[in-house]
Amino acid sequence: MSDPAAEPLKLIALDADDLSVISAHLQDAVLKRGDIAYLPAEKRFALALRRFDWEGAAQGQKRRRLSALHFERVTAARSTKVAAGDAILSLLAVTFAQSDDPAGQVTLHFSDGAAIRLDVECIEAQMKDLGPIWEAVATPAHPDAG
Repeated sequence: MSDPAAEPLKLIALDADDLSVISAHLQDAVLKRGDIAYLPAEKRFALALRRFDWEGAAQGQKRRRLSALHFERVTAARSTKVAAGDAILSLLAVTFAQSDDPAGQVTLHFSDGAAIRLDVECIEAQMKDLGPIWEAVATPAHPDAG
């Protein structure tokens, strides 16, 4: 019997609701600054992540998967508190704030207040698992904010 949670995930976002689904699947993904690329001539922003498999966690499994996320129609990219070098970034959420319909800002929110903001002509994003799956050391947890 095959494990449906082991099937590669492929998601496309064309609006804020779609983007929130991608955000949920990428919560607690980890990456390094070197895993990020902004290609202004192509209006593309891409990153490779090691996402925690929340669907597998619901079945008692602890694993991570190599995944890619990219945005098209990106006109600018800015970062705040994103350390250089080999520091690990932990993605908390991906959000969208609309400005001139359909344009706006996509923000990738990381732990410790780090963020990357993308100015986009519209939401056009794609997330895809790339293949490798491995056992995670632990299940990510977040202390209560209250």
